[in-house]
Amino acid sequence: MTALFILAFALAMDAFAVSVVRGSARGRRTSEGIKLGLAFGVAQGVMPLLGWGLGLAFSEPFKRIDHWIAFALLAFLGLRLLWEGLKGADEDEEPSGPSKGSVGLSLLVSAFATSIDAAAAGVTLPLLGVAVPIACFVIGATTGLICMLGYMVGSKVSSLAGKRAEVVGGVVLVGLGVKILVEHLSA
Repeated sequence: MTALFILAFALAMDAFAVSVVRGSARGRRTSEGIKLGLAFGVAQGVMPLLGWGLGLAFSEPFKRIDHWIAFALLAFLGLRLLWEGLKGADEDEEPSGPSKGSVGLSLLVSAFATSIDAAAAGVTLPLLGVAVPIACFVIGATTGLICMLGYMVGSKVSSLAGKRAEVVGGVVLVGLGVKILVEHLSA
């Protein structure tokens, strides 16, 4: 069971980083933090199950492209956030923010992109000695809680950092994408 909690914590780290970024860029409401935690938690809980199922059938083809998918999605989101932060960096006014639809889509894409490694880890779930559905629940719940905490931390940073948080956040997201790509290509 210890190995499962270590895996759950490790898988949650990318989502935690994105949660801090989102909290610093947009975080002012508790309800948004809860939605974010639920989205990331559900994605991290479902993707290992999906990965386990796909691993039984197609493990090699998926392993060849998963890092490229994660890199492309995180780089896109990071560059978008970087653009938003830089285009208004000289203004002292409060940002108008993206439309509700784009925030929802951005949240779904972020949750998916950060959970691709969880899908890859799903292949190894039977090796943990825990039933696959229980492992998926622990991974999802751990991620959800950690992401809500990350969102709250990010929202506290926001009041201090302003638009600079979006710039830093964009760099962090692109960096996460590059990290995933480099780790997989060098393995």
